[in-house]
Amino acid sequence: MIVRKNMGRASPLLLVLLALGFFFATYNLLTMIMHNRGSSLGNWMTDDLNVFDPITRMTDERKKTGKNDLKFHVALTATDAPYSQWQCRIMYYWYKKTKDMPGSGMGGFTRILHSGNPDSLMDEIPTFVVNPLPDGLDRGYIVLNRPWAFVQWLEKVTIEEEYILMAEPDHIFVNPLPNLAHGGHPAGFPFFYIKPAEHEKIIRKFYPEEKGPVTDIDPIGNSPVIIEKSQLEEIAPTWMNISLRMKDDLDTDKAFGWVLEMYAYAVASALHGVQHILRKDFMLQPPWDLEIGKKFIIHYTYGCDYSLKGELTYGRIGEWRFDKRSYLSGPPPRNLSLPPPGVPESVVRLVQMVNEATANIPGWDVE
Repeated sequence: MIVRKNMGRASPLLLVLLALGFFFATYNLLTMIMHNRGSSLGNWMTDDLNVFDPITRMTDERKKTGKNDLKFHVALTATDAPYSQWQCRIMYYWYKKTKDMPGSGMGGFTRILHSGNPDSLMDEIPTFVVNPLPDGLDRGYIVLNRPWAFVQWLEKVTIEEEYILMAEPDHIFVNPLPNLAHGGHPAGFPFFYIKPAEHEKIIRKFYPEEKGPVTDIDPIGNSPVIIEKSQLEEIAPTWMNISLRMKDDLDTDKAFGWVLEMYAYAVASALHGVQHILRKDFMLQPPWDLEIGKKFIIHYTYGCDYSLKGELTYGRIGEWRFDKRSYLSGPPPRNLSLPPPGVPESVVRLVQMVNEATANIPGWDVE
């Protein structure tokens, strides 16, 4: 039986452990990025949308069908921790600002709060409270609560829109986002580090040979994804079960680490015969993506560290920096300093958008 757990204010020791965990996760991702800079997938960092088709896998027939005018519901999972709350507030500010712009396909918005109890943002952000996993089941891997949160939400609410965007607190809408899905083909973002074919032995524990080749599994996570509500209702329980099974398997847990839940979603959707349209323009990730272009979402998961000469310092703390993990226990202050000259447009725009949001959100500096 799934039960609620009480979540109090994080202790200083917990914050230190979280910071160390985030550091090592980020270091590993930085290492993968540096290793792959020269690969063919390195084009994702260049934002050459005038040269490369941003749709990396979609049949010509579906491309000809034109845009999807059906609205999608924006849903993100979150906790009641201060670190999650301030990101949600910024994300919701930019949702409201871009929702009704020309070209936007956004409908309603829900923050799915999987802390089990209401928090201080209930009156500010449309929120639905769900139960977390039982104590100890996530084993410190908090995102295991994400699929379970979606299962509960989909079972208990009536959603007007036929499509859902699964988003995250550290997403900022930088351009109006249309519905990128086409019928039974959801839209997702191709992550260069999700490589099912390179982990076939492990993947086969959860995706048997009779289901098809491992290459049928998309190189994605669950977010950002725009998907039909009916499809997500089918996939979500499988996604939850695969996530828990992967975490229980020592070899899988070791191989996938902090992206285990992303692999679980990719496998779960493939088990249901769902393949995603892969959209490189869905999202950009500073500091590796340099320009905004026509991309839709800024994902600020990586730290941005630069010298005062505007040189990226690759995993070393810079003379100028913006890293969300610097604000684990509370929100960043208003009016952050802008990057020095020479820093890419993507990083400058990110800080400008954070500053605009914090300047306009009431009570930002109030604990």
